[in-house]
Amino acid sequence: MASEIEVVEEAEEASEAAAGAATAAAEVEEEALKNDVYTAAAYGDLEKLQRLVEAEGCSVAEPDGLGYYALQWAALNNRTAAAQYIIEHGGDVNAADHTGQTALHWSAVRGHIQVAELLLKEGARVDAADFYGYQTTHVAAQYGQTAFLYHIVAKWNADPDVPDNDGRSPLHWAAYKGFADCIRLLLFLDAYRGRQDKEGCTPLHWAAIRGNLEACTVLVQAGKKEDLMVQDNTGLTPAQLASEKNHRQVALFLGNARSVFDRRCDGTSRLGKLSKLGLAPFLWCIIITLLVIYIHSVISDLYLLNLTAVFGLFAWLGVFLASAGLVMFYKCSRKDPGYIKMNIRDSQNLRDDEPLLKIELDDPALLAGNWSQLCATCKIVRPLRSKHCSTCDRCVEQFDHHCPWVSNCIGKKNKWEFFMFLVLEVSAMIVTGAITIIRIVKDPSAPSSFGAWLNYSATHYPGAVSFLIMDFFLFFGVAVLTVVQASQISKNITTNEMANAMRYNYLRGPGGRFRNPYDHGVRRNCSDFLINGYNEDVERPDQPLPSDEEMGMIQMMTRSAVQHNGESHSNYVQS
Repeated sequence: MASEIEVVEEAEEASEAAAGAATAAAEVEEEALKNDVYTAAAYGDLEKLQRLVEAEGCSVAEPDGLGYYALQWAALNNRTAAAQYIIEHGGDVNAADHTGQTALHWSAVRGHIQVAELLLKEGARVDAADFYGYQTTHVAAQYGQTAFLYHIVAKWNADPDVPDNDGRSPLHWAAYKGFADCIRLLLFLDAYRGRQDKEGCTPLHWAAIRGNLEACTVLVQAGKKEDLMVQDNTGLTPAQLASEKNHRQVALFLGNARSVFDRRCDGTSRLGKLSKLGLAPFLWCIIITLLVIYIHSVISDLYLLNLTAVFGLFAWLGVFLASAGLVMFYKCSRKDPGYIKMNIRDSQNLRDDEPLLKIELDDPALLAGNWSQLCATCKIVRPLRSKHCSTCDRCVEQFDHHCPWVSNCIGKKNKWEFFMFLVLEVSAMIVTGAITIIRIVKDPSAPSSFGAWLNYSATHYPGAVSFLIMDFFLFFGVAVLTVVQASQISKNITTNEMANAMRYNYLRGPGGRFRNPYDHGVRRNCSDFLINGYNEDVERPDQPLPSDEEMGMIQMMTRSAVQHNGESHSNYVQS
């Protein structure tokens, strides 16, 4: 795409200007022994700087041979003491070099908050723009300095959505460079996803051009169907650009995302309402059908009416367990799984001049740099162990997985009902299967040979045999899922955490090895879950690291959990 070549060339020029630092820094290193204020400022040599200024009368207010100021060199290398000295001796905090950049621009290149704070307190303009229209927020986004960007926006009210001379906002640059954390923060700060630059490209176009899958994922999850359909000046959508650039995985993701939006946005139509129901009605029908077959063909069969009282009660126990399981199934599918309240601008509840989420910008998670806890869709700082479900489009506390069979997420508030549903149905299948086998085997008229017995059973008890086959087939899948869930409950860990154990920082101990800080031992984990219905997120700091054998078991359980827990939302499905 011709427009892309032009933009990339401009971007490369901008990089040289924005941080002409990189090339010039090499020259400074080569001339480290040079006796000038620029070298002293770059290396933070305060003693040399004082001698040059006070004894030899050198000026700190004039640019060097390349057009850069001593204060810029100090800012680039976070030489706070040198920067303070330069300002006190005539250095202008807003002095612009030949590209129009100030020392504050240079501090953003490497994300030096300490020296930037000094510059801003001394009067540096946070909205100063260079000849390309880049403000400090643009430079921070270009270099992925998320913490720096957060600081100048939260404390100094920098504009996170200002366009440069080509109409590109910091979000465009973060998407182009593939800095997902920057994208999350900018979207959290309500940056405009649909802004088109002079080429007609949105941030999603640029992420697609570069093949940045994670950047595309964050933008799509926070966006709408219309974002996928926007065309640039050449008439291409983000998916078409990704395909043109041979980024097949990104093109496939964007194509699938459009299908997901079609189902989600068409929720008012009959087909949309049916899709929202998922597989829950189908599973409900399966259980009801099996119960009817069991009652009609096993318990009430005319050929098998000679029941003892104990045997009859045991036979009806299976019906009771299955019915109780259906109650839990209904509660699990209808109950709030632990949705976290969204914080999205509402014209009825929020004034137009009220800054969005200003109240949360001092959140401890942001101050600590935990950018993965930002949800760009719900516009919240979500707690640890929670996750945004792309199917439900909500953040869920203690997210386990999205189960299409119950048409709901499994989270903190409905995991107990989900587990009880599994246990009751597995118990029912064991009881009913055993009763069916006993009833068929105990028929005195059945032939003695195995082959003849099979033929006789299929002929005389077709309903019972059909039930037994279906019961046997379903039992193994549900039993494995029950065992996996029980194992995770005993360790106080979720399916999502098992699948992404190596991605989440809070699940890594010293040396990067797996460590579950919420595991308080099998007895307490199980008792808390069974009594309270959930486990509290109370960390246990003194947990020993797992052995290599345990790490192998974790990997095996991860594969099993992903296979049996429906849609388990791994790596890139996080906003």
